[in-house]
Amino acid sequence: MKRVLVLGLLVLLVIGSAVATCPQTPEWIVYNTDNSGLPNNHLSRALAFDAQENIWIGTREGLAKFDGETWTVYNTRNSGLPYNDVVVLAIDVQGNMWIGTSGGLAKFDGESWTAYNTRNSGLPYNAVLELAFDAQGNLWIGTGGLLAFGARGMAKFDGQSWTVYDISNSGLPNNHIRALAFDAQGNKWIATDGGGLAKFDGQSWTVYDTTNSGLPLPGVSAIAIDAQGTLWIGTWGGGLAKFDGESWTVYDISNSGLPHNSVNELTFDAQGTLWIGTSRGGLAKFDGENWTVYDPSNSGLPDNWVHSLAIDKQGNKWIATHGGGLVVYREGGVILTGVQE
Repeated sequence: MKRVLVLGLLVLLVIGSAVATCPQTPEWIVYNTDNSGLPNNHLSRALAFDAQENIWIGTREGLAKFDGETWTVYNTRNSGLPYNDVVVLAIDVQGNMWIGTSGGLAKFDGESWTAYNTRNSGLPYNAVLELAFDAQGNLWIGTGGLLAFGARGMAKFDGQSWTVYDISNSGLPNNHIRALAFDAQGNKWIATDGGGLAKFDGQSWTVYDTTNSGLPLPGVSAIAIDAQGTLWIGTWGGGLAKFDGESWTVYDISNSGLPHNSVNELTFDAQGTLWIGTSRGGLAKFDGENWTVYDPSNSGLPDNWVHSLAIDKQGNKWIATHGGGLVVYREGGVILTGVQE
C-alpha cells in the first residue's frame, strides 16, 4: 500500500552539505546530480506521472524514475532503451511508457522493452520530438532534427499499422514537428518549426501562419487547450498567442508580463491558470489578468531555461530545466508530499 511521504526540512537535514550550492525551502526543492539519483542536470521535455504517481524524467543520460524516495535510472547499458537522449514521454491507458529519444522510439511495460526505428517499423525518422495519444488510443509521433534537417514529419501508430504524414503527401506545412494537441472535436493541432500551426480533422488540413492569421512567427514550439477550447500557442521568438477560433491575441515582452518571447512549455493547472516555461526568462504564471514570474533572482528556480512542467495530484509543480536539474514548487509554503512503498 502507498503511504504519504512528507519531505521538506527533514530532507534538507538528511541531504546536508550536498545541496549547499542550491538552497532548499519548503516551497522549492531542487534535485540535481549532487543531491539525488538524477543522472544528468540537463533535462528535456520528458516529464510524466504514472498511475502510482511516480515521476519519470528524461535526461541526456537516460530515463529516471523517482517514487519520492528512490531513484531508478534506465539507460542503454542496463535496459532496452535505444538511445540515452530521452526527449519526450507518453503513457497509454494500459500504463505502458512510450519513450521518444534522439535515436528511436521505445515502449516499456515495466518489464519488457520494445524498440521502434526506421529499420524495423514505419517510424519515418529516429529523432522523436513529440508523442501524444488521441481519444481512440492511436499514438501520434512528431519527428525532427537539428535545425529541422532530416525531419520526416508525423506518424500515427495504432499498435499494428503506421501512417506517415509529411509535406509530400499531406497538407503538413513543415516536416519538423514540435508539439501536438487534440481538441474536443478530435482535431489534431500540430506545431511546426517554420511552417506555422496546422489543423488536421482527419481529412482536411488548415494551416495558420504569419500571412493568414495572427500568429506572430512561423516557429511554433508549444500548444495547450483550455477548458473553453481556446488554443494557446507558444512560439520561438514571437511570444505567446491565444486563438479562440476567430480572433488572435498575442502576448510578448512588450505588452505583457511574459518574461521572454521564446516559449517552451504550456500547462494548465486545476484552477485554469496557465504556466509558461520560457527559454531564458524562467517560469511565468498567467491567470488571464495577472502575471507572476519566477526566476533565479526571486525564487528557488536554479535555471532560467524551463523545458517542461508537470503537476501532480497534490498541486506540486515539477519543473525540468536546461541545466539546473529537476525543481519542485509548491505554492504557499506547503511542505512537499510524495509517495513511497
